Amino acid sequence: MKEWTHKEWIKEKNTNHITAFYLYAPMCGTCQVAARMLSVVMELLPNLQIGKANLNYIQEIADLYEVESVPCLLITEDGILKEKIYAFHSVPYLYDKLKSVDEYSRSW
Repeated sequence: MKEWTHKEWIKEKNTNHITAFYLYAPMCGTCQVAARMLSVVMELLPNLQIGKANLNYIQEIADLYEVESVPCLLITEDGILKEKIYAFHSVPYLYDKLKSVDEYSRSW
């Protein structure tokens, strides 16, 4: 996962069909586990654009999307926020969430 600035996030979500933005805090143990799970999901869904950012440095994102805690995964479809995930549960759970957004949008 590549670190994205707020500007890069805006560009990615507005130019890709499905985009995910992983928000974390560096001293958060749960965030480290969530990042590992997302790394596996990225291997399974190589065309999905997933970026990450330390929420301490992009507070405007927290305000704009009303982020309540970390880890947080913002999922957009065609630039519009579709889902905000705080409980990452497992790799299959994340895979299913991201895959279902993509499959649902392609069925239209």
